[in-house]
Amino acid sequence: MMKILFLGDIVGSPGRSAVIENLAGIKEEYEIDFIIVNGENSAGGRGITPKICIDLLRAGAAVVTTGDHVWDQREIFDYFPTEPRLLRPINFVDAPGAGSVVLETAKGKVAVLNAMGRTFMSPPLENPLPLLEAEISRLKEDGAKIVVVDFHAEATSEKVAMGWHLDGRASAVVGTHTHIPTADERILPNGTAHITDVGMTGCYNSVIGMQTDKVLRRFVERIPERFEPASGRGSVCGVIIEIDEIDGKSESIKRVRMDED
Repeated sequence: MMKILFLGDIVGSPGRSAVIENLAGIKEEYEIDFIIVNGENSAGGRGITPKICIDLLRAGAAVVTTGDHVWDQREIFDYFPTEPRLLRPINFVDAPGAGSVVLETAKGKVAVLNAMGRTFMSPPLENPLPLLEAEISRLKEDGAKIVVVDFHAEATSEKVAMGWHLDGRASAVVGTHTHIPTADERILPNGTAHITDVGMTGCYNSVIGMQTDKVLRRFVERIPERFEPASGRGSVCGVIIEIDEIDGKSESIKRVRMDED
């Protein structure tokens, strides 16, 4: 059985610290085989830098996924072609980098794919459903049994629809982007683990990772305010998925949240 840990959107320094300081211990305690983290908010709440990506990989992440803020830090453009373990959404079709990767492990090949939804999201992108379907078929032909999809999207309906669309094709479809964990984790009828959103890895004494006073000021006064990541204790939030490495079907999915002492 392959045990995969997927951590939701890392937000700012509290999220980075929570991952870097705790990932090795979490891996040992839960006997994790493979770790995926979404790092698209890890650089000051917007985007990711080469240094941060390197730090996350050195901490134990096997793959780093992203989302709509992937291009917010300009230095990441030239880094993408040098690091196949850093993914951008597959429906940024002409952008640097790739939307999928296959890595060899002691328990076989693991494919990770990253895609972005289109409902309430910008910029408008290619339809992710046929792109994912075609890419998963290609990767399976190359011998990947275990396939994990990070679907970065706003609308819960679109995330749930993606789970059903890929049921039986992917081992797991994990939703990211909204930073609030949902309580709907389950195994779909054809063996795909699904959750609408895994939540964020960052400071939960905040508004989705950002300083509360600045967000409230925008809501109350309707005046534009630059958001800054909240400071304080970070929490690691995600899911642990157990997958049969023979047939690629998921056996269980469990939400996890660990607060720093």
